[in-house]
Amino acid sequence: MHDNRALVEARIERFTRERLLPAVYRHRSPLEIEAWEVSDEPVPFAEARRQPYVPFAVGSSWGRPWSTVWFHITGTVPSDWNVDGTRPEVVVDLGYNITLPGFQAEGTAFDPQGRIIKAIEPLNSYLPAGEPGSAVDVYLEAAANPNVAGTFTFGVTELGDKATAGSAHVYQLRTLELALLDIEVWELVQDVWTLAGLMAELPVTLPRRLEILMALDRMVDAVDPENVSGTAAAGRAALADVLARPAYASAHKLDAVGHAHLDSAWLWPVRETVRKVARTFSNVLALMEQDPDFTFAASSAQQFAWLKQYYPELFERVKAQVAAGRFVPVGGMWVESDTNLPGGEAMARQFVAGKRFFMEELGVEPLEVWLPDSFGYSAALPQIVTAAGSKWFLTQKISWNETNRMPHHTFWWEGIDGTRVFTHFPPVDTYSSDISGRELAKAERQYAEKGAGTTSLLPFGWGDGGGGPTREMLAAAQRTADLEGSPRVSLSTPQRFFESAQAEYADAPVWSGELYLEFHRGTYTSQAKTKRGNRRSEHLLREAELWASAATVLAGGAYPYDALESVWRTVLLQQFHDILPGSSIAWVHQEAERNYAEVAVILEGIITEAIAAIAGAGDDVVTFNASPFARNGVHSLGASVEAPSAASIVTQTAEGFVLENSAVRVVIDARGLIVSMLDRIAGRETIPVGETANLLQLFRDTPNQWDAWDIDESYKHSGVDLTEVDSIAITDDGHGVRLVRSFGASRLEQTLWLDGETGALDIHVIIDWHETQKLLKLAFPLAVHADRAASEVQFGHVYRPTHANTSWDAARFETSAHRWVHVGEPGFGVAIANDASYGYDIRRQAVPGAGTSTVVRVSLLRAALFPDPDADQGRQEFRFSVRVGAGIADAVEEGYRLNLPLRQATGAADCVAAPFVSVDAPGIVVEAVKLAEDRTGDVVVRLYEALGATSSGMLRTGFSWIRVDETDLLERVIDRLAVATVDDDGVALTLRPFQIVTLRFAGPGR
Repeated sequence: MHDNRALVEARIERFTRERLLPAVYRHRSPLEIEAWEVSDEPVPFAEARRQPYVPFAVGSSWGRPWSTVWFHITGTVPSDWNVDGTRPEVVVDLGYNITLPGFQAEGTAFDPQGRIIKAIEPLNSYLPAGEPGSAVDVYLEAAANPNVAGTFTFGVTELGDKATAGSAHVYQLRTLELALLDIEVWELVQDVWTLAGLMAELPVTLPRRLEILMALDRMVDAVDPENVSGTAAAGRAALADVLARPAYASAHKLDAVGHAHLDSAWLWPVRETVRKVARTFSNVLALMEQDPDFTFAASSAQQFAWLKQYYPELFERVKAQVAAGRFVPVGGMWVESDTNLPGGEAMARQFVAGKRFFMEELGVEPLEVWLPDSFGYSAALPQIVTAAGSKWFLTQKISWNETNRMPHHTFWWEGIDGTRVFTHFPPVDTYSSDISGRELAKAERQYAEKGAGTTSLLPFGWGDGGGGPTREMLAAAQRTADLEGSPRVSLSTPQRFFESAQAEYADAPVWSGELYLEFHRGTYTSQAKTKRGNRRSEHLLREAELWASAATVLAGGAYPYDALESVWRTVLLQQFHDILPGSSIAWVHQEAERNYAEVAVILEGIITEAIAAIAGAGDDVVTFNASPFARNGVHSLGASVEAPSAASIVTQTAEGFVLENSAVRVVIDARGLIVSMLDRIAGRETIPVGETANLLQLFRDTPNQWDAWDIDESYKHSGVDLTEVDSIAITDDGHGVRLVRSFGASRLEQTLWLDGETGALDIHVIIDWHETQKLLKLAFPLAVHADRAASEVQFGHVYRPTHANTSWDAARFETSAHRWVHVGEPGFGVAIANDASYGYDIRRQAVPGAGTSTVVRVSLLRAALFPDPDADQGRQEFRFSVRVGAGIADAVEEGYRLNLPLRQATGAADCVAAPFVSVDAPGIVVEAVKLAEDRTGDVVVRLYEALGATSSGMLRTGFSWIRVDETDLLERVIDRLAVATVDDDGVALTLRPFQIVTLRFAGPGR
């Protein structure tokens, strides 16, 4: 018998496309349409309803990029549509140019009272229309969001900035009418889609595949193409037997969780995300009315907060479903943040702010951390997750690795302090599944724990731009619940999945250290102004909370709870994984920079007022030090008269310029390059013979795929050393060297000097940057033989190899660090600190006749074209320090020194007799001092062990207290004072390596 399977498959596909799909709606009827175009930014329903509407015809164009048009739709459902097995609907096509939801026009439908009905999007384009004979009266807020996604990779788009997006209409209203849904035909289409998808994934030789093919062929025979409605039941009967065959006993199990990954900003501004939340959540509520088994998981407290603020009626409906256990808040964070770049306290506050909102507003505490799309995961996260009271972690993004596949899908993830969190990585490799046969088969095929575990999680629902699950997806889940050849799919929740998975596989393998994403390495550098704004905001918040706490407790001031909470929410929002990493449209980053400027004004005001209250009356200059380390005689976390620091000596010689003091001698040649950096105490040269440091290098930066996201290793093939200097001279104050370089269309000014106290070489960089698709790095070759480098992460540091022995090592050719990196041999090291940079590459290189040296290169700037063609253009500023003869403790101190400059005010010289908080162990660092979140006035102190070694010390305070408790990050008392004993002198601490400890001090009147 000849093989005609291809012909049969073609017959089935054409019959479905040309006969079944057009018959899903039996009849259509026109509606009256009027429109009103909003002149600028979106307006609330109440304002839109009052406006004058004018007639609008299907086929007409509408929508300038980023504009909003309100359509008023009226009519009557034909009374003769009262037919069994049918349902009237309003069908809308706003002019979609691709099928994927979330990246183009969308709409929100309201009833005349302003109640949201549901959203209109590609692949979800219907509204309920009521019974036959009833009136239709709908207001549709249509968002003309341009298709920015259509210019991915090297495309240049002006659409990401409303000012440059143009005024021409970008959409045409194709369809807006009443239609009568034939339920039986729709069900038949779902049967066919499920079976055809399953069949395509089965081996050609498997009898089950042929069985499905023959059943689908019989379905085509059974359905009359001239009377699809009348014969659809016969078509379904032809498929009933193959749909009823149960799954194999060994079939993989999938816990399907309704979800809508919704980026808080990306290829749209934050204001559009607010509307996307309403659209997505209203779609979910509409589905819940239809399917009692459907549950939905949504992360990001920020998005729920927007709903409460802008759509209170919808928020109350969501809240009711949360109480019913069907609408499930997950994640526990304020947003799905990046985890490489936020500082330690900011990472903690993601959970503090997020969980507080969920508990106070919705009465639930999420126990799983939900970060499917962030660009790699810090090794500090397991401890932070656990300290926040959470138990489980989920991600998906590691499936994007370029080089190495993660060996596990269910595992224990161990962080830098040894804390482990039960982790799952769904093998379906997407957070937006449509429950297709292809994706189900992929999940089963790729699941790494076969023979040990049996279940994985399947997040389903359109994502990135929102949209969420559809009725078609729920139909697919119902059909694959127990279907031969397919994994078993059951509608579930994250908690149900994690509880069963952990019970089944409690001895899962362990992955230790960071979950490094071998992709999107450019996000450590893109949009430098956004990154500087984040770093500056984090440290201003530290200062504001510290000094406001001291002013409140010591001087009786009022703690600015509301202002600080508002600022924290702004900063936490902008740590979202497409804002802080620099991968959003221009509009998003312009807004972020404005927000950071406002944050700085607010926090500087709080700091100024607080230190004035602490300083008191007087004419003495009082210096305030917010660092956990003493500076120039000013004790840590306190204030006193500053002792002057010794200035370095600068001389000009035949070999260039020499900066020197008792600890270090730095020689800068006539090109502004460092040719010698002598540690006088150790008697050791730090710059390898023949090498130069402070070397700027410019590389071509044209990644293969994601422009703003990626740095490809091939960038190294085209580097140019920038050694030409326009001018170089001793600074006017005589304490440093200033030089100017020009290259391409850019100009750079550097000032170098020695810090009078630490001896570190400080480098201040100002760049007027106007390059395109270039990567600028600053290189420091060091005469240190280091097989690994330390990089600061939240509450500690990680070691990464400087070699490329394995493919895992080689893939880490660009890495992230916070305030410092350190390379060293036993007894000698070098620390390089920064005030705004995050991207590094640190590798060994051969030195002829002298073994190897270690080269530390800091990534300063990029110039991506997509999604923001003006990314990084204009004035940029950086500051670095290089400290020779440094250990890890020195690196930690340098990081705080550069990021927390001393402050001064006039007042009484003895205004503070003792530091507000101090610890006498250099390894125990005070990260935050604040008043308690519950506004009782208790003082909260967060500390961590910074050196990676067990550390003991005494914590003392400059304020009185009557009780101290150890708490979790949410300031809930925990029964774990094994790390602390209390006596009259203070609190004696013993912390394990990198341990985070939060202490809560209650005092008289507090």
